[in-house]
Amino acid sequence: MKNKFIYLAVLAAGFAACEPEFENEVTNADYSAGDADFTTYVAVGNSLTAGYMDGTVSRIGQSYSYPSLLAQQFAVVGGGAFTQPSYEEDVNNLGGISGLPGFNTRLILDASAGAPEPIAGTSTVTLAAQAKAYNNMGVPGAKSYHLLAAGYGNAAGVALGQANPYFVRHATSASTTVLADAMSLNPTFFTNWIGSNDVLLYAIAGGTGVNQAGNQNPATYAQNDITDPGVFASAYSTIVNTLVSGGAKGVIATIPNVTSIPYFTTVPFNPLTTASLGGSATVQQLNTSLYGPMKQVLTLLGQGDRLNLLSETEGNPILITDETLTNLAPQLTAAFTSAGYPPATAAFIGSVYGQARQATATDLILLPASSLIGTAPANVPAPFNVYGVTYPLQDGSVLIPSEIAMINTATNSFNNTIKQVATAKGLALADMNAILAQLVTGLTTDDGQTYNAGYFSTARLSTALFSLDGVHPNARGYAVVANEIIKVINMHYNAKLPAINAGYYPGPTILPSN
Repeated sequence: MKNKFIYLAVLAAGFAACEPEFENEVTNADYSAGDADFTTYVAVGNSLTAGYMDGTVSRIGQSYSYPSLLAQQFAVVGGGAFTQPSYEEDVNNLGGISGLPGFNTRLILDASAGAPEPIAGTSTVTLAAQAKAYNNMGVPGAKSYHLLAAGYGNAAGVALGQANPYFVRHATSASTTVLADAMSLNPTFFTNWIGSNDVLLYAIAGGTGVNQAGNQNPATYAQNDITDPGVFASAYSTIVNTLVSGGAKGVIATIPNVTSIPYFTTVPFNPLTTASLGGSATVQQLNTSLYGPMKQVLTLLGQGDRLNLLSETEGNPILITDETLTNLAPQLTAAFTSAGYPPATAAFIGSVYGQARQATATDLILLPASSLIGTAPANVPAPFNVYGVTYPLQDGSVLIPSEIAMINTATNSFNNTIKQVATAKGLALADMNAILAQLVTGLTTDDGQTYNAGYFSTARLSTALFSLDGVHPNARGYAVVANEIIKVINMHYNAKLPAINAGYYPGPTILPSN
């Protein structure tokens, strides 16, 4: 029987076994709220706030959202009830949203296939209106300005891309905003972790969106575009000014850079070993029939550094498309035609390799590319039909240096705004960018455990903090996030909140086959 690696145990009978157990019960006498008032805690944000993991929101996954974990600690010092959008209809813990393309069930990993796949079954989560404001107002997919957008929860706008299905499920009216619903609860304390999607969606799409710097009209933006820094600053300031308008205190958090998360760091740029290519004979044939002639022509054109012969002793870079390169399609077509290649074949080579090069360590290969490399693209003739080897990975599978530079610039700008707002309003700042950056070298928590940002493997099941989507934490990861926020609250508001031990929360779990 195959094994599946799945984040979180999903069997209802096993759920209770996942609950943390403590030897010594904490009491109100041991802790204090300090200068904060946790009577009504409201969390605003995106998927990172909603408890999204393994590519969706599920009933059991939502229970480990960092706001829910925080609320449990706040309750010790007088915090009130904490509510989250209902997922009671998700009876089998599959997540997803029924009938909506792209809103798939929770990801699992088939150890034999080596790639994530949606768990078998049909989602029972619907868009039935709950029409209720919840303490957790995290909306997966939301950008900063979406929290202020009237109609973002209007079901009629879903098909038009004007509304968010997750907000549709609980928006109090078709015309309300996320922030208005949050404020209707009159928060006394809040957390605000919004802004990741203003740049992250561009990165996840492999840089296929547009950098909208200079465009002040977000109504003209596409989903995968980078938000203009002025638009971000205006939206973010409005959000925070509104949250504190009733006297509430809170924590705002910076956004992580993509270099901190496994979605962009798991797939190496040079995974093509001799064994993976099929042996020495295959490597030699590729060099003779394709890489050698291509290298010769590119060198004559002054672009010989785009491609090198394949090595039999080292890992070889994958072949990618780089849209910033001069398109040499006409020159390649002419050169291969002159060399005696059939005209149609020469034209095909020119069109495919005109902007192709081998990847370098400065490129980031996106996690989904791991299931593409070595497979055959549709309608591409042999021997050119091997992704990453004889057919380049396309733009949406790779972040090239120019795209990474734009991402870094936007991330730094957004985080500077967040830090400035925190200072201006006297709010606690959780520098999640710095905290997640520590995972690159290893983040050691107070219990002595060291976690890292690597995509999980059987060798590090207990130290993996990210779920199968490579972007969002798993339960243990959200516990680490919550605990870091508690540290900030304790320091900034003179509070004494009980710490969270991430080791008590589930990491990856091996379950029977799908």
